[in-house]
Amino acid sequence: MRRAVAVRLSALLAAGALTAATGVALSTTTASAATGGVTGYATQNGGTTGGAGGQTVRATTGTAIHQALCGRASSSTPITIQVEGTINHGNTTKVSGSSCNTAADKIELKQISNVTIVGVGSGAVFDQLGIHIREAGNIVIQNVTVRNVKKSGSPTSNGGDAIGMESDVRNVWVDHVTLEASGGESEGYDGLFDMKDNTQYVTLSYSVLRNSGRGGLIGSSESDRSNGYVTFHHNLYENIDSRAPLLRGGIAHMYNNHYKRLNDSGINSRAGARAKVDNNYFEDSKDVLGTFYTDEAGYWQVGGNVFDNVTWSSRSGDHNPAGPNPTSNTSVSIPYGFTLDGANCVPSVVAQTAGAGKGLKVSDGSCTPQSPDPTDPGPTDPGEPTDPGPTDPPAGTNLSLGAGADGSSKASGTSYGNVIDGSTSTYWSPSGSTGAVSVKWGSATTASKVNIRLASGSGTIGAYRLLNHDTGAVLASGSGAGTVGFSPVSLRKITLEITNASGTPRIAEFETYAS
Repeated sequence: MRRAVAVRLSALLAAGALTAATGVALSTTTASAATGGVTGYATQNGGTTGGAGGQTVRATTGTAIHQALCGRASSSTPITIQVEGTINHGNTTKVSGSSCNTAADKIELKQISNVTIVGVGSGAVFDQLGIHIREAGNIVIQNVTVRNVKKSGSPTSNGGDAIGMESDVRNVWVDHVTLEASGGESEGYDGLFDMKDNTQYVTLSYSVLRNSGRGGLIGSSESDRSNGYVTFHHNLYENIDSRAPLLRGGIAHMYNNHYKRLNDSGINSRAGARAKVDNNYFEDSKDVLGTFYTDEAGYWQVGGNVFDNVTWSSRSGDHNPAGPNPTSNTSVSIPYGFTLDGANCVPSVVAQTAGAGKGLKVSDGSCTPQSPDPTDPGPTDPGEPTDPGPTDPPAGTNLSLGAGADGSSKASGTSYGNVIDGSTSTYWSPSGSTGAVSVKWGSATTASKVNIRLASGSGTIGAYRLLNHDTGAVLASGSGAGTVGFSPVSLRKITLEITNASGTPRIAEFETYAS
C-alpha cells in the first residue's frame, strides 16, 4: 500500500456571508470569465467557450448554483455562474427542472452544456463538496478552490474526487483553480482531477494540486482507453503520492508544470498511452515519469525538463521508471500552438500565476507573468469599476495614518510602523518570503479598500489574503501590489497575509480607505 500524505491543512478561507439558500442575483451582462484565453486541447473539437454570450448569475450557495442551471430555457442555454463564499453540504440541495439534473451531495453538471463557473469577489471555496461533470460539454471552471472531498467518512461527495468527469464529456477548461486534500485513500480521499469513460479535449492550466495521495487519472482501468487529448500546463503538483497524472491510453501534453514532492511516482503513462513532456521542473521527487503498477507499457516524448533532486528506483516487474536519464520512446504531434517557458524559470512563473486568487495571471511565454488581456476582464463583479493601480490610489483619507501596526516576524532593520508612516522610502519585510503585517485602530473603523505599495528593490508578491483580523474572514485575495476593494466592513484590525512571493517583499505602505 502506498503511504498516505501526512500533511494536514489549516483552513484556507473563512466563510463569507451567505445569502439565503435560494438566493440568486441576476444580471444581463455577458460572461466575465476570461474564456478567450483557453489553451491546449480544449481549443480543439470546436473550442471551449463555456457560458460566453449568455446571462450572468451570482450564487453564494450550492442550491443557487443548481437553481441557475435549472432556470435556463434549455440545458444548452449559455450561462455564467459567478460564485462567492463557501459552498458546502449545508447550503447545497437538489433542484429539479427540465434544463438540469442535479444532486444534493455535489455540484452536478450533468447532461448540460455551455456553462462557466467562476469565483469572484472575496473568493469561492467548495468545502468537502466535489464538482461532477457527466455527459456534458463546453464547460469552463475558473478561480475556485475545491478542498477535502471524501469518498469515505463524513460527509462524502463525488466519490472523493475534487473535480471528476465521466461518460462522454467533451471540451472542458479548468483554469486557475486550487484542488487539495488532507491525505490519501486511508484518510478517505481519492483523486483531485479525474477523467474517465470517454472524456476528451480537456485543459488544466495555471492550477494548484496538493496534499493528496492521488493527483488524478485519465481512464478508470486498463480497458478504459477512450479518454485523452488532455493538456496540463503551468500547474503546481505539490506533496502528491502518485498519479500526476495516471494516463491509460490516449494522448496527454504536459508542459511548464512544477512538480514538487511527488512521493512515490509521478506521470504514469501506461496501457498504450502517449505523453509529451516538455520543459517541466521536477523537484525533490521520486520516479517522476514511467510505467508503474502494470505490465502494460505506456510511452513518452521528453524534452527540456529539469530534474532537481529526483531519485529513480531500479526497474523490476511492473515498476519501470523512465530515469535516471529519461529518453523519448515515441513521438507525439500536437495540433495547437503553444509557447514554452524555459524550465529553469517554471517554479517562479508557476508560483506567481497558478491557483485561485491570482487574478488569472498567465505567463507571456518568456518567463514573465502578465495579467489577462484587457478585452478579457476576468472574474470581477458585473458593472463594478476597475480598481486603480498603485500610481492612482483611492480618493479620500488614508485611514492607516495615525493607526497602529504589528505583524509576524520581520526582517532585520525593518519596522511594522513603516507601512503606516506615509513614506514609500521606508518599509516592512517578513523574515522570509511569507508573513503578515496588520493595521489596527483603537475603535471599530469602516474600510472597503486597501492600497499596497512596494518599495524599490522589492520582491514580487505571488499571492496574498486580506483578512478581517477580528473574525478571521477573508476580505479579498490576489497577487502583486496595488488597490483591491471589498464590501465595507467595520473592524479594529486588518491583516495583509503574504502566502507566496518571489524574493522578499518590501511593503512600503499598507493604506486603508473607507471608500
